[in-house]
Amino acid sequence: MRLLTLNTHAWHEENQLEKISQLADFINKQQFDVIAMQEVNQLAAEEAVAVPDLGRYYNADPETVIRKNNYAYVLLQQLQYDYHWTWIPVHSASRRTLDEGLAILSKTPLTAHMHGHVSQLQDYNNSKTRKILAVQTEQAGQPLWLVNGHFGWWNDEIEPFRPQWDAAEQLLEPYQEQLMFFLGDFNNVAEIRGEGYDYMMKQIWHDTYTAAAVKDAGHTVVKSIAGWEGNARNLRIDYIYANRPVQVQSSHVALNGENGAVVSDHFGVMAVVDI
Repeated sequence: MRLLTLNTHAWHEENQLEKISQLADFINKQQFDVIAMQEVNQLAAEEAVAVPDLGRYYNADPETVIRKNNYAYVLLQQLQYDYHWTWIPVHSASRRTLDEGLAILSKTPLTAHMHGHVSQLQDYNNSKTRKILAVQTEQAGQPLWLVNGHFGWWNDEIEPFRPQWDAAEQLLEPYQEQLMFFLGDFNNVAEIRGEGYDYMMKQIWHDTYTAAAVKDAGHTVVKSIAGWEGNARNLRIDYIYANRPVQVQSSHVALNGENGAVVSDHFGVMAVVDI
């Protein structure tokens, strides 16, 4: 199974339409089975997409409206494979002009879902409000769950990471009997001891990067970006986890200018897993 996670920084990028096309080209070439994207945005005032035009859209939230410039929807129009997909809004952004959310694309049908707040904040107009999105599907005849999340920082004064992770664990506990992959932007650096990465690894999770037979340096942020202002280090903060040991053929940084064009302020992570 081929997986990709990417914080898209949607509609904040220069030459955004070109970068969407570059991402589509990369996906078409790599033929991922699963794609998880964070910061998947749409203009809140844009016209809604008619339901018959949504393709293989899975409605995980009856109140969600997909608008014509929804980043995932625009991307899907350029993909060769007709993916099953879903998207939920998490909070508003850019002075309430954008809906920011989470999207999951899957080659196999989505059959069930779960989503919920992991932040104590549940104010849609506060950018520190956080959710996770989970969908059930099947790969190689095996049912499994795909989870997508975008978390806060370890030392955030308002919404620190640890209680968010505890909330995510509680939400996911009823589904842990099945194989589960958790993809996303976790905003916690793998190389820093005693913080978020170590806290996650004390739980049931297995990092596909460390398990991979073939891997690169793994860094997905290499400059100063929003949320990591002044950063001058190479950071590994985007991950693909499994809730049990799995055979991982490879883990590579994607969309970094060497393995695909740079399309966001984050690079992506791609993994090939045997299930």
